[in-house]
Amino acid sequence: MADEEVPLAGGDWTPGVVRIGDTVRRPARPFTATVQAYLAHLHSAGFTGAPVPLGFDDQGREMLSYVPGDVPLKPLPPEAAGDDVLAALARLIRQLHDAARGWVPPPDAVWMPVTRPGGPAPVDGDPELVGHRDYCVGNVVFRQGLPAAFIDFDLARPTSRLYELANALFWWGPLQDPADRDPALVHADVLHRAAVFADAYGMPDGLRRELVPTAQRMAHRFHVNTRWAAERDPVFFRDVWETSEKYVWLRMEAWLEDEGQAITARLLSPSSPLGPAAG
Repeated sequence: MADEEVPLAGGDWTPGVVRIGDTVRRPARPFTATVQAYLAHLHSAGFTGAPVPLGFDDQGREMLSYVPGDVPLKPLPPEAAGDDVLAALARLIRQLHDAARGWVPPPDAVWMPVTRPGGPAPVDGDPELVGHRDYCVGNVVFRQGLPAAFIDFDLARPTSRLYELANALFWWGPLQDPADRDPALVHADVLHRAAVFADAYGMPDGLRRELVPTAQRMAHRFHVNTRWAAERDPVFFRDVWETSEKYVWLRMEAWLEDEGQAITARLLSPSSPLGPAAG
């Protein structure tokens, strides 16, 4: 039946997401209207790799177009760990950034809270654009074996290109201690993969130099903010905090301290796959 509700897998943080025909229905939250305005802008600017916002249904749920394709779930299939996937992801993020550039959020814009009151700012310096900010495996839609679209824009907000790129490489480099990586990426050559991603995006030298420090600050913010979330909502976050999040970000900071200089040197090396872009 056309109106049959089919629960969609992968909604670890957003329960109640269903598909009805060619639409997706999600619980509306205070920031939903702002995110819909952002998605509408992306499509008007020619970016098709995101859901089309369709307003709200008669139950007050957010309505979006269904994005066809495959969303890889953990563990990541080995074929999703290739250089071609990484390069396609970087190009898709660059297209999103180019479409988002210059968009001014409405005066009454509301974003999902991502930091504890008085805690570290969600972005270093002044925001450059509104970005997705959560390029985890479950938010990337594949078609014909390559990234083609993004879903779940709940964490979208004004940010910087550097934060966006560090976030993507956290998941897909991955900029993580080997103990915390997806099995398909445990033995990944992260230096090589970071260079592949940077070249495909067209990352200038200035961003390459600051990528690792940005990732280090991102890990610190994640640690502080996840601990705060666990204290504020122990039913929902406590188990996640105690079993994994409490340690992932500390290990990431330590790993970046050890490997960061080598990653930056590779990013700036003319021997990287396409050579560094002009700064």
